[in-house]
Amino acid sequence: MCLDLAPSEGKALSFLIWAMRDINAAPLQRVQIIKGWVDRVTGKPHEEVIDVLCSDGLMPDPETNRCPDNGARVNINDCSISKNVGASELKTLWEDPDFDPSQKAFYYVRVLENPTCRWSTWDAVREGIKPRSDIPATIQERAWSSPIWYEPN
Repeated sequence: MCLDLAPSEGKALSFLIWAMRDINAAPLQRVQIIKGWVDRVTGKPHEEVIDVLCSDGLMPDPETNRCPDNGARVNINDCSISKNVGASELKTLWEDPDFDPSQKAFYYVRVLENPTCRWSTWDAVREGIKPRSDIPATIQERAWSSPIWYEPN
């Protein structure tokens, strides 16, 4: 499913974002907006990843638009994860600070969980062997929304 937004005279685009943790998964770490557009002059495509909300009361860096590390860790020996780090839900109202009503654009929301063991690491722990060294031992699961397209008049 995709959603097309029509222009609203004199107003920047804003999104209500609300993500909830799967009870069987790791806590949530951050919410991101991915914005894409094509430069009208050069025809060059652009994409920007913006951390809009961080867990644990942390704030995105205003210069880099990135959340600081929330301290979530994975114990590779048993695949246990940090306790009391991350969020069960993250919600915010986000307004695009660089919105150009004459610019065609797309947006989607992405939510990242705290890190967890990769399936191959779980297998190694279960078998009592060392995890493979040629691939990362952990992953960071993600969820994302359908794209939201903005079309100027």
